[in-house]
Amino acid sequence: MQYTQEFRFLVAPMMDWTDRHCRFFHRLMTRRALLYTEMVTTGAVIHGDRDRLIGFNEEEHPVALQLGGSDPEALAIAARIGADRGYDEINLNCGCPSDRVQSGRFGACLMAEPDLVARSVAAMKAAVDVSVTVKCRIGIDDQDPEASLFAFVRQIAGAGVDQITIHARKAWLKGLSPKENRDVPPLNYDLVYNVKRAFPDLPIAINGGIPTLEEGLEHLRHVDGIMLGRAAYQTPALLLDVDRMVYGDDRPVPDRIDVLEAMVDYAARQGEVGVRVASITRHMLGFWHGLPGARAYRRHLSTEAVKPGADYRVIADAIELVDGRGLMAAE
Repeated sequence: MQYTQEFRFLVAPMMDWTDRHCRFFHRLMTRRALLYTEMVTTGAVIHGDRDRLIGFNEEEHPVALQLGGSDPEALAIAARIGADRGYDEINLNCGCPSDRVQSGRFGACLMAEPDLVARSVAAMKAAVDVSVTVKCRIGIDDQDPEASLFAFVRQIAGAGVDQITIHARKAWLKGLSPKENRDVPPLNYDLVYNVKRAFPDLPIAINGGIPTLEEGLEHLRHVDGIMLGRAAYQTPALLLDVDRMVYGDDRPVPDRIDVLEAMVDYAARQGEVGVRVASITRHMLGFWHGLPGARAYRRHLSTEAVKPGADYRVIADAIELVDGRGLMAAE
């Protein structure tokens, strides 16, 4: 099948960050962005607690499940489980550089095995009716990206991949930590643009080091989509403008206070099933970034949400610290 989602803006899958509470919060700010789960291994999906690992709220759509694995049969089974759960897309991780991922023979090390990735894509596509996509780097270690990336894309395109998101840095699996791999290898956006020119019919999104929505829009002159990770997480209010600036949506921009009030209701519901409010507020710390009152807002959530007995009222009290104009509320 052809890729049918409007994927011009994507929020990156990020381990320990983009859980279901984070995605619910982000969805309050943008109706159109494609959201991703954290990476979940095929073994966890097949044998683990699925409600905990891959459960999601219906409000999150469109939402993609990112899988980690390298066995085509297991990936096909996990993809089918995800599709049956209602995910709009199944994504294969070929970009994570962590030691744990390498030891499991998945993540960025798969860029050295394009034939295996192609067989995995083909197996997943045969198992599901939703889009099957790949997220990768421009290369790993001593690979020459000018050659290896094009060969990699060519093989998985031949397997029918519906879309590829390319992080425009190499991953150095030997010598750099996962954190360093997010910053140290130089960015090469032009190479990603060249991939799009070489494969004009294949939807390509770009990722890596994009700090603002405005800079992301510049990339859309060359590729089909932009994926933001840390910027979207650490300054989530930028998502308020995604629908208007990226999609031309003329509906009113969501109001910040309305977003916080919706999170009060969400936290109350989640509290009834045993979710700690700190598991929710940790994703909200940067929401008031750059506005008067930001420090008081962040300090309040950071200190109060972790106290014994803390509940949704922590968020309600944070609203009292700020008003809809981003000013300190009157005493």
